[in-house]
This record gives sequence, C-alpha cells and structure tokens, in this order.
Amino acid sequence: METQQELEWAEAQEIVISEDLVATAKQQLLFLAEVDRNRCLYDDGPILHIAIYRYKYCWLPLLAKHAESPVTENPLVVPLDCEWIWHCHRLNPVRYKTDCMELYGRILGDSNVLSSTQGTSNEESEKVWRSMYPSEPYELLGLNNHSLQGFAENFMEAKQSTTNYDLISAVKRQITFFYQVSRPYWNEDTFLEGAVARYKGFLHLIKRNRERHINRFSVPTYDIDLIWHSHQLHPVSYCNDLVAIMGKILEHDDTASDRTKGQKLDIGFSETTTQWEETFGSRYWKAGAMYRGSPPSSLTVDKYKIVGAHYFCSAPSIKTNQNLIQLPHRLLVQVMLEIVDVRNLPSGNKGKLLVSFNKKQEDVLFNTKKQLYISSKSQGKQVAVFQCESNGELVLELISRPRFNFRGLKLAKVLGKTSINLEDLQNVASKLPIEKWLDLTCAVNLSKPISIRIGLSLTPPVSAPYKLHFVSMLPFKVSYFSFLFPRRSQQIKCWTNVVNEVGTDIISIQKRNQSSDKTKSSITKEVIGRTASGETHLLAELKGTAWSMMYSNWVLQIKKSSDEDKLVFELFDLTGTRNVVIFPGTKLEYGTRNYGNGEESCFMTAVKFSQKYPYGKAVALMDLAYGFLEIMEEWLVLPAILSAFILSNFPEFSDESEKANGTNA
Repeated sequence: METQQELEWAEAQEIVISEDLVATAKQQLLFLAEVDRNRCLYDDGPILHIAIYRYKYCWLPLLAKHAESPVTENPLVVPLDCEWIWHCHRLNPVRYKTDCMELYGRILGDSNVLSSTQGTSNEESEKVWRSMYPSEPYELLGLNNHSLQGFAENFMEAKQSTTNYDLISAVKRQITFFYQVSRPYWNEDTFLEGAVARYKGFLHLIKRNRERHINRFSVPTYDIDLIWHSHQLHPVSYCNDLVAIMGKILEHDDTASDRTKGQKLDIGFSETTTQWEETFGSRYWKAGAMYRGSPPSSLTVDKYKIVGAHYFCSAPSIKTNQNLIQLPHRLLVQVMLEIVDVRNLPSGNKGKLLVSFNKKQEDVLFNTKKQLYISSKSQGKQVAVFQCESNGELVLELISRPRFNFRGLKLAKVLGKTSINLEDLQNVASKLPIEKWLDLTCAVNLSKPISIRIGLSLTPPVSAPYKLHFVSMLPFKVSYFSFLFPRRSQQIKCWTNVVNEVGTDIISIQKRNQSSDKTKSSITKEVIGRTASGETHLLAELKGTAWSMMYSNWVLQIKKSSDEDKLVFELFDLTGTRNVVIFPGTKLEYGTRNYGNGEESCFMTAVKFSQKYPYGKAVALMDLAYGFLEIMEEWLVLPAILSAFILSNFPEFSDESEKANGTNA
C-alpha cells in the first residue's frame, strides 16, 4: 500500500465496535444451519405465518417485559421459530428501532437472551412462556396440523398493536443467505477475523462517502455481509456504534437481488470495488467470499417415504475394513489471483502482456496452465479463481505476445518468471487479500529487475474430495444402465483396477459366481478384492435381494420411489455406519455443475441423510458410463467403490430385486 492508503486502512481499523463479532458470526452460522434443517420456516405456508404471529404477539411482549425487569434468573431462551423472525426483523435495523420505540419505548436488544441453539436448558424460559401464554406451546415445530389450526384462530383474535412490517418478504430475502456462507472455512477464526477487519473498511468507505456527499449504493462481499448481519443482531450496540461512527444508523438494504449487468446491484458492487482499491490499495474481491451461484434444487421426493424416520437417528458406530484402502489426505484451497501492474519493462517492448501460471509440484486438483492479462481500465478486471492443493509453489511467467499474431510463428516471449509459496502465505492470505510486488528472474541482465504486482487471497484449507477411476479390460458401460447402449461386451472374468487421481492402484476388484454345492444348482454372486499388498478379500455377496458388503457392515438394496410429479424411479439404499440413498442423476450440489459428457442418465448421486442433514447432503457422484467416482468423505470410499461396481457389473441385480418384490409384470 502507498502511504496515504496505509493511513486510510489504519484509520478504518480504529473504528470501535462494542461486540465480539467473530463469536457472534460463529453463533449466527450455527443458528442459520438449524433453521435450514427446518425449512418449513422458509415456505410461505402455515408454519411461517404462525411463527410470525407468535413473534409479534408472544415473543416481542415477553422480550419487552424481560428488558424492563428480568423474568428469569438465567438468560431467556428464544424459541427457534420466533428467533428466525426476530433475526430477519433485526436485519432492517432502522425499521426494527422504529417499531420497538413506537411499541415499547425502547430498542429491544439481545442482552440476557440466548439463542435456541445456545440454551443448554430452556425449562425456565418455557415455564415463563406458559405462564404468559397458557394456551400456546413454547415450541412450534413438530406440532400436528390440528394444533396449528388452533394457533391460527388464537392469533387472529389478538387485539394488541404490533408491527406491520412485511416480515414474510423479510424472511424470503434471507432464505438463500446461508448457502452462500455454509462452506467449512467460514467457521475458521482467521477467515472471520479478516472479515471483521474488512467490515471496518466497508464502514470507513461509507463514512467517507457521507463526508463527501457522495450517494453510492455500497455492496458488501459475503464475508463482510456476514459480519454486518452479526453486528445488527445486537440492535442496541449496532445503533450506538453506527451513530458514533458516522452520525446515523446505517440502513441495510437487502432488497436488490438482480445481478444482471447494469442493474443496481452490479453497478453498486463495481463502484464499491473501485473505491475500495483506490482507498486502501488492496483487492476487494476475496477467495471464498464471493457469490457462489443460486442454491441447488432440493430433492423432489418425500424424504420420510424414501428413508423412514430411523434414518434421522444416530447410526451405530461400526468398525469397517476401510483400512484395505490407503489414500492420501489432501487439503485444498480456493485461490483468487489478479495481476495488478508491471514495472521496469525493457525499453521497446510493445507486446501484449500476460502472465501464465501453474503449480511447480504435481497437483491433482490444478494440473494445467492458466493465463491472465494485466488488469487495465480499457480491458476490464481479470481475476483467476481456481482450486489447488494447499501446499507447493505457484509459478508465474510474464509473457509478451505480439499484438498482431502471424499464423504459424511462435512469437511469444517469456520476459521473466517468479514463484509464490502457498504455505508461507496461508495464514496471511486467508485472513486478508495481499498486495505484493514480485521481482522476476530474467534470462538477460537488466539494470532493474522486471516486477509484477499481484493481488492474492486464499481460503483456509479444507479436505479435498477423493477422485477415483475404474480401469478394466471391459468397457465400463456394461452396467445396470446397459439398456442405454446398443453394444454389449462378452462377459469375461477380469480384474478391475481402481486408481486415484495420479494413476496409483488403490485396490483391484472382480465379480465371481460361487457354487454352493457340487451340482452347481445354487450360485452365489460375489465381489472379491485384491489389495495393494496382494491379499484377497471377500468384499460383497448377494443375499436374497440385497448386497451384503464388507462383512455385513453395509447393505445395498434397490427400492422404488416417486417424486412430486408422481414419476416412479429406482434408487438404492446403502446402509451401514451412515444412512445413504443413491439417486439416479446429478442431485443437490452436483446438479449445479456441468459435466459435459451428454449422458446425464449414467450419473448417480449418493446422498447422506441424518439429523444434521435431514434434506440430504451429496457425498459422492458416480459416473457409471466412464467409471469415475468423486467421493466427499473418507468413510464412504470403499462402500462407494463397491456400490458403483455392483451397479455397473450386475444389471440383473435390479431385475431380481423387482421380481422378488413383485414389481415386474
């Protein structure tokens, strides 16, 4: 940073905020995850409407009474449904203050109040609630339709005055926020500490605009917005802090959602980016903090019909033979890189400048060269966003390319190169974007070394998915989906090798038919495996209409289901140490990607269901046409390999299961 820019940043960091926003942000993430597990609070249906009535006619009066004189010895615990509406109301801080002042004569804050996800015991709060509202249960969620009808009738008769703020619209505007901030690194202290520092910088820019009478719609990145939300969740402190910082309470306008170029949100973000970079001399964009697209579509099936209530109980802990497979544990980071400027170019250079970059060491996540042009106002900003392993060096080459290309001539010239050690920068660049001049090593001696100025940020490292490939003498397309392909290959006994991203053998597997007696009247279908050390193990066998895998620790069986359009389709239960359902096609987050092979019907998605993920979490993708697997969690590696192999090599598994269940005509 230049001296003036350093002074601006230092002044921004002197802003005083009277709350621990890192701790509040962590708590907010826990709360939003809990709301996301109760998505009836998203829908414009009876639960949401009743939650709003309970918030207005029960929680706010109770909170006002508690603020005047504590009604409990311990902190008051707010019910989840009321807390969600309260959360959305507070995210309009000016309106929330106005409503509180008009209705109760004071801002109703969060002092001596605990979140529904913090209260280790809510018995005392529930007792007070029932004394004030004897006909209304303390908890709303989980009640039957008859009870809900009683709620609606009671609240419609309420006569006390309350806010007329459109809380339904306020809720709808917050539904997608959790998806944007739900990746694992959002809970990391370094990431959140950097977000608090950037939030102070954001407030400083708005303060400067007010001083200069500039009317600008300032748009935060998502890390800044999470901290902004966290500040607003302390409404008394927020009002006092913002009045002290800039003389008024700062509005939080979340109504702009159109990201189309030229619209209010796009223009505001571009102007905020420019102002930030001119004021502080650092990049506004930050790895992991940008818009990640629309949330994936939910599964269009009734989860309880698919898996049953037992799926949402804790699964037993079963020791599996996962140690048959040895896989390296890799960590990945997201990188944002911008080439900001270049200096000390040789005289006479008139070529178009670009920077080529790649990893020096072998990197299974980032194994190609990419290019970036030097940012300029005429060309517009160019930022590279990519994932790679968290270790090793990033090598950068400055290249001069003629403005007019002559076909067949290689006229591009490498002016110099340098490298960045990602591990050395991890703690710094995952907290705040860095700006750095790097001297290049050149082939010729120059009076001054050529330098490039980079803007770089990283996310904290997270576990990388396991990417595996089946290698077999047979085309992998001979499968459960073989009716899609006109050619069938002769069934030949052979080993299928499972290899990792760099081609290392993980395990070899083979199908076999075992005769259970001398007459060979009874045939047992099995899958055997050969480890890297040469040992052979029985990994799975067909028992009745289900595959018993890994010494009965896992069971794979077919079942029928239907979606909201009543279309019947097959899926597979995979039960063991976790509860997994394998769906046809790409689902949840996998459904947002473009895989480009044109054979969507050959994909299957493994989805984990649990109390933490009642709507499912995609944990593996199987490409049965080409024999590729992407597995998100280590415990699923061997069960997923076996499931994909069985579905691809035993097409009769589906037929036999249907006959046994009487589903075939």
